[in-house]
Amino acid sequence: MKPTLLVMAAGMGSRYGGVKQIDSVGMHGETLLDFGVYDAFHNGYGKVVFIIRRDIEHDFRERLFDRIARNMDAEYVFQDRTTLLSEEQARISADRKKPWGTIQAILAAKDAVKTPFTVINADDYYGCTAYKILGDYLSGLSNDDTHHAMVGYKLKNTMSPSGSVTRAICVIKDGDLVSMEENPKIEFDGNGKVVTRLPSGDVYLTGDEPVSMNFFGFTPKVFESFMGYWERFLAKNVAEPKVECLLPNGASEMVTSGEGSIKVFTTPDKWFGMTYSEDKATVMSELRKKIESGYYPEKLWEK
Repeated sequence: MKPTLLVMAAGMGSRYGGVKQIDSVGMHGETLLDFGVYDAFHNGYGKVVFIIRRDIEHDFRERLFDRIARNMDAEYVFQDRTTLLSEEQARISADRKKPWGTIQAILAAKDAVKTPFTVINADDYYGCTAYKILGDYLSGLSNDDTHHAMVGYKLKNTMSPSGSVTRAICVIKDGDLVSMEENPKIEFDGNGKVVTRLPSGDVYLTGDEPVSMNFFGFTPKVFESFMGYWERFLAKNVAEPKVECLLPNGASEMVTSGEGSIKVFTTPDKWFGMTYSEDKATVMSELRKKIESGYYPEKLWEK
């Protein structure tokens, strides 16, 4: 069966200063997401499901979705503050201003995903090779398989010169994930060295550490594990106004609990993304180079 591409596009874009999911960066108005979906489509993916906020639906359809849907099977689902919450949980968390993070996002789409699937961030460029690696792997799995996968990147290749980034640093053994932990503030110090700012103090890194960029390949079986993680998270944090339920942490717990495994692949492709508004010029430049080299056609879609 053909795998599905699941796109997490409900972020608020607070550091970027706008709705970066649908910001134009291509030569004909294409978004960064256009390139990711194009790569998936040309590597055997049969469907794309977007997770979005209700308040961007009109612009999302006009600037991205309708174009994609004319070229491949596509749909979208919504994620908001109350998604998957009971009435009582919604009442308790009424002061919260934004959704609950990437685990909630994935669970919001569980009824729309019927095959093994790849998860991506809307604001990251992963490269064509990554889609082929996971697409080929997922095509050989059944929906009940617990042998999941991910594509990892070197930390130093995922940094932004414009400010700090959030990355999940991975521990890997014999090609399989052992654990990973989200580090919410990794940046270059004044001397160009990589440092993670932890509550317990600064920790310097080599830059060669393998990190997750939320490029995971799962089967639908994973929804069971993530639902349990989500329910335990809410039991502890429903009254917290800012804490998020994060995919790397949920995936790591799935591995350490023995509910599933994650095989780690690597790719030679260069990552780039749109964390800050200053990153847009770099993204546009990198994409133009790829178009000029023939990696992508000047106009991605036929219509």
